Amino acid sequence: MSLPARALITAALLVSNAALAQSWQAIPSGTVAELRGLSVVSDKVAWASGAKGTVLRTVDGQQWQAMQVPDADKIDFRDIQAFDAKTAIVMGAGPGAASRIYRTVDGGATWKLVTTNQVLDGFWDAMAFWDKDNGILFGDPVKGSFQVYTTADGGLTWQEVAARGIEAMPNEGAFAASGTCLTVAGSNDAWIATGGSASARVFHSSDRGKTWRASSTPIPAGAPARGVFSVAFLNSKEGFAAGGDYKETRMAGINGAYTADGGASWTPVEVAPAGYMSVVVPVPGAPRAFVAAGLAGSGYSTNGGRNWVELDRTPMNTVGFASPTQGWAVGPKGLLMKYTGPSLNK
Repeated sequence: MSLPARALITAALLVSNAALAQSWQAIPSGTVAELRGLSVVSDKVAWASGAKGTVLRTVDGQQWQAMQVPDADKIDFRDIQAFDAKTAIVMGAGPGAASRIYRTVDGGATWKLVTTNQVLDGFWDAMAFWDKDNGILFGDPVKGSFQVYTTADGGLTWQEVAARGIEAMPNEGAFAASGTCLTVAGSNDAWIATGGSASARVFHSSDRGKTWRASSTPIPAGAPARGVFSVAFLNSKEGFAAGGDYKETRMAGINGAYTADGGASWTPVEVAPAGYMSVVVPVPGAPRAFVAAGLAGSGYSTNGGRNWVELDRTPMNTVGFASPTQGWAVGPKGLLMKYTGPSLNK
């Protein structure tokens, strides 16, 4: 290859990398709290949550307001589910009663504590909703089995499910790193991602949490910091699991896997950039697109997770999208970013 040709290719790569680097733009969050929860309602309305009882909200897609949930300054809000500009549910993660749920119907002006974990050695990990009324919540193993709860009234009340097939292996647990180790699809399907044990697994339920079936994934496990941290589905069959080792944030190797059979089997993938991924989400309006992110950075796939392109290497905790051209990310020390890159539907 001639020097001029090589120079042109190098210049093109630099331009491409520069464009990707502009995919995320930092915006003021009004807080320095660690942010881990994110719920995107539309291109205007989104909510986020984090440590020290922190909740954020935007109603115009531009400016974000930070607020504190009263009497929750010691609660770490790892997950949030918003339904509109006024209504949201936030979940605290922690031992025993530190796992709790608050609900607002007035845009965060007031909050109601609706439930706490009554089990001293319990630890809630994530929640998800099929619709505005019906949702599911789960937590780490108690007496050998994961905790599962459901609601049929928009999170006002929760009932524990006597679930079958949800038994844990020794040292197995879930990672409350982004509120996405639990996901749902359709009107009945749910999936739970785990790690920390001999293998990293995904549990699937097709009856709203009553019965479960586990399958192993090729994502490395075998240590407390390793496993599947997040799972997402495009429909009842096509999904993606992301993870790694949160103590080895740039470690190369398998950090993802895709499924085409509802989670019964998984095919290994290396997500770009290499390293620890704490979240994977589908992109509304892009039928085959996923975005994955973590302390290693962020990347995207437009073919159901088979191939990945790096977006950025800014450390993040979670992401959420309103469309192929608009999304947000949150992370350490109050990090809040907006996606301003090219369409992810290509």
